[in-house]
Amino acid sequence: MDKPKQDIHFTNMTLDSIGGLHRFSHEAMATVFEIFIIHDDAGHAQKAAQDAFGELDRIEKELSRFIENSDISRINNLSAGESVVVGVDTFKCLELSMLIYEKTGKAFDVTIGSLLDCWLNDDKTLKTPSKEQLNLAIQNTGMNLLSLDADGYTVGVLADGVKIDVGGIGKGYAIDQMARQLKEWGINAALIHGGFSSVLAIGSPLDFKGWPVTISDPYKPEQILVSLGLKDCAISGSGLQQGMHIIDPRTAKPVEGRFAAWAVGSDAGIADGLSTAFMVMSQEQIEQYCSKHGDAKALLAGKQPGDIVRFGNWEGLIFS
Repeated sequence: MDKPKQDIHFTNMTLDSIGGLHRFSHEAMATVFEIFIIHDDAGHAQKAAQDAFGELDRIEKELSRFIENSDISRINNLSAGESVVVGVDTFKCLELSMLIYEKTGKAFDVTIGSLLDCWLNDDKTLKTPSKEQLNLAIQNTGMNLLSLDADGYTVGVLADGVKIDVGGIGKGYAIDQMARQLKEWGINAALIHGGFSSVLAIGSPLDFKGWPVTISDPYKPEQILVSLGLKDCAISGSGLQQGMHIIDPRTAKPVEGRFAAWAVGSDAGIADGLSTAFMVMSQEQIEQYCSKHGDAKALLAGKQPGDIVRFGNWEGLIFS
C-alpha cells in the first residue's frame, strides 16, 4: 500500500489566473516553505518575502531541539528546579502550547520528547522499550512539569529529564510570525505554507471567496476530498506515513485507528497544534472541542479507505 498523504494542495492552473501573484520559496525546518503574495510591485513583494523568511530562520534557531545552543536545547539540558531565560518567540510558542495542552485535555504536549525517544527510532519506526524505560519517560512527560514566568521570559523544569519537542506546533507558530512580518510590509493578500502541511491565508485574491486549496483522499491522492477557499484563517494536517507512528502523550502508547487529521483554526499555530492533538483524540472528544470552539473544524481519515469524518461548521469554507 502506498503511504497515506495529508498534504494540502494548490491548483497551479487556478493560481496562474490570479493577477499580480508572486511566488517565493525557502528551505527551513527540514522542509520547503513558500509564500504567495499579491502585489503590483514585484520588488516590494520580494523584499517582504525575504524579511519573512529571515524571521523563519531566526525562529528555527530558537525552537529546534537539534541545534545545540537553541532555547529548546538549553531547556532540555536543565535539571529539576533550574530555569533559563529564553527568547520572546520561544516563550510565546510554549505559552501557546500550554493553552492547547489545557484545551485538548493534554492530548497535545510538547514535553513528549522523552516518550518519542523511548518509542521511536530515528526513522520514526517503532521500537519496544523496557518497562523501566517507559516508566521513566512517563515521569518526565507533562506540561505541568514546566514553569513559565512571563515577566522575565523564564522557563523552568520541575523534574530531571524533561525533553521538549515543538515539532507539532513549530511550523505553524513560525508561519504566524512570517504573516506578521508581511503585514508590516503592507501585504494584505498572501498565502504561506510550510511543507504543504500548514497553510495560512491572509486576505484573499480579488474575485475569489478565498485562496483555493484542496485536500486529497489520503488513500486515493487523485481524488479530492474537499476544495476550500481560505481567508484569514489557517489549516494544518498531521498523519502517518506507512510504517511510522505517533505517540499519545496521555496513554504513553502509539496511536492506532487513524491515518490523518486536518484542523482549521484562527491562526497557523493553533491549527498545527490541533491537527496533532486530533490524531490522538477520540471522535467524541474532537466533536466536543469543535462545538465549544466555534472557529475550530476537523477532518479525520480513519484506518480504512473511505472512513472520513468531519466536525465543526465548514459552511462558507468549502467550495465543493
